[in-house]
Amino acid sequence: MTPQKTKNLKIKRAYVSADAKDGERYLVDRLWPRGLKKESLALTAWLKDAAPSDALRHWFGHDPARWTEFRRRYRAELKAQRTTLRPLRDALERGTVTLVYSAHDEAHNQAVVLSEYLLETKPPSPKAARPKPTT
Repeated sequence: MTPQKTKNLKIKRAYVSADAKDGERYLVDRLWPRGLKKESLALTAWLKDAAPSDALRHWFGHDPARWTEFRRRYRAELKAQRTTLRPLRDALERGTVTLVYSAHDEAHNQAVVLSEYLLETKPPSPKAARPKPTT
């Protein structure tokens, strides 16, 4: 039950105790982890919108046989809502970030896909300021 780490981005099950080395902790599940109190998670924020859609979550059902397709579909959802990831990207610029999830399977869950996506993609560039028209 070893948390994964890549650079300053880690993933960790919600049922593993928070640690000072976790940095900012973000719950990336659509549902609250069963049996846990808010204080025990020591979260910076709960980012429900960064989690897979309800439809995708139900379809996947944590079935490893659907993992490849789940990854593809979830990445498409993430690409369509890139601004949702701004808090995570900003936090990564400040230091260590831990994505917290509640799934039992440590290898096949949304935090794995989300961490890959964050590390592989560039943040959206700020819109260039439009020059004021001259009169």
